[in-house]
Amino acid sequence: MTDNTSATPLAQLLASRRRDGHRVSFLVTPDWGQGRTTFGGLLSVLVVQAMRDVCGADWPLRALQTNFVGPVAPGVMDVEVTLLRQGKNVRQIQARVTQRDEQGQEQVGGVLLGVFGTGRESALPHLRPEQEVVAKGPDEVPKWPFVPNITPAFTQHLDIRHADGAIPFTGAKEWHSRTHIRLNEVEGVDAELQAVLLADAGPTPALGQLKGFAPASSVSWALELRPVEVGDPKGFWRMDKDALATGEGYVNEKTTLWSPCGQLAALGYQVVAVYA
Repeated sequence: MTDNTSATPLAQLLASRRRDGHRVSFLVTPDWGQGRTTFGGLLSVLVVQAMRDVCGADWPLRALQTNFVGPVAPGVMDVEVTLLRQGKNVRQIQARVTQRDEQGQEQVGGVLLGVFGTGRESALPHLRPEQEVVAKGPDEVPKWPFVPNITPAFTQHLDIRHADGAIPFTGAKEWHSRTHIRLNEVEGVDAELQAVLLADAGPTPALGQLKGFAPASSVSWALELRPVEVGDPKGFWRMDKDALATGEGYVNEKTTLWSPCGQLAALGYQVVAVYA
């Protein structure tokens, strides 16, 4: 990982995008890296913005499915957007993330499917899950430090405070983690994009079982979103992660993301490859 002397806020990455028909291009900076690739949450946020640009931003994002195909390096990242179907209430969009390699060949970094849906009147009663209480609030636990060349580069953009459960590479017995988290610079980034980013920001709690470092990488990610109120724009969200099953070098895990107001914002399901 690179020790960067400057960091590019998410809003700046979004503002610098360029559109050419169904293709939207972004300039990804090294400070958003995660190992040898770009942080998957950022990649997904940029793709959602591209989907909005090409197909409309009038309906909220209801679901996002992401397959991380190959590494996305710092530099120009292109998103090719295809409208699969436009219905009365639901819009389905496919996107391919590509980059040119050193030989000029196009390489696929990701394939994503977004589902946008308008709100409707419904006879269904409201079911609103309640947030589990954790013993320590964000003011009672320290901020995780950003250590260049040790912690992932993208974490310098986040305020992460571990409240409960497994910490990576400590030989813990827990299979869960509870974390207070927020984006350092939220101006120009709406709640929906923040939810996409934050829902992918934490390591799988399964890494807490290990007593030494081992790399891990998301293979696929299914995210379900709920429109929420944020309240304090600088408030902490809560990221609850649970490892559901492990074996043969893979982890199946669930993430529940809560808004600063305590509302359910997203449910995420990932397959994570662990190289240990």
